[in-house]
Amino acid sequence: MERETYLERAFRNIDIALTEDQTRQFLRYYKLLTEWNQVMNLTAITEYEDVVLKHFVDSLTLCRVCDLTLDKKLLDVGTGAGFPGIPLKIIFPQLEITLLDSLNKRVKFLDYVIDELELDAVVAVHGRAEDLARKEEYREQFDLCVSRAVANLASLSEYCIPFVKIGGMFVAYKSGSSEEEIGKSQRAISLLSGRLKKVEEFTLPDSDISRCFVMVEKVKETKGKYPRKAGMPGKDPL
Repeated sequence: MERETYLERAFRNIDIALTEDQTRQFLRYYKLLTEWNQVMNLTAITEYEDVVLKHFVDSLTLCRVCDLTLDKKLLDVGTGAGFPGIPLKIIFPQLEITLLDSLNKRVKFLDYVIDELELDAVVAVHGRAEDLARKEEYREQFDLCVSRAVANLASLSEYCIPFVKIGGMFVAYKSGSSEEEIGKSQRAISLLSGRLKKVEEFTLPDSDISRCFVMVEKVKETKGKYPRKAGMPGKDPL
């Protein structure tokens, strides 16, 4: 009961009222995360309250900048243990979500979570963003592409913007003030046919953790030469 109370209070701080089913799903997700983390590297954050704040609540702060109540196709690039995609799916079940990760064992974990939480219209895909973004079934097919992956914004832009439909949005979750990083990424965003729309800095509720959303609008088709071959965006950012 104490865990349920903390979870529900943490979500109320971002104006989300959990249903009984959603509370059950988040508690089950936490249990699976910590169990599987004992045999594979999913997250360095394992204490219950830390997971709730730094993974679950942080994932849902996307509500600050995006209307997630609409039917949208969403891609989570470098999803890892399923953040932010799985929490977003629990709260907004109408979203059609693809979770992309380059490590197959993490994808197997995600498949298990999807099955255990009885989530519909969500799929975990094993692959590299640079490869999948060249495939017709993925390229420029998503209304929204998000990523909490640890990479500089220029590299993330090359991974993510090619997946976004014209008029859609790429949103990067970043830590703290990212003014310098954003400045250095402007050329990459432009080359990839994006336009910086908004930057929103905030602090996670009941904490001193600084966060930042960088929102990039897709304004026209991305040139066919992007993304470059696997490994290049990280080694040599645009």
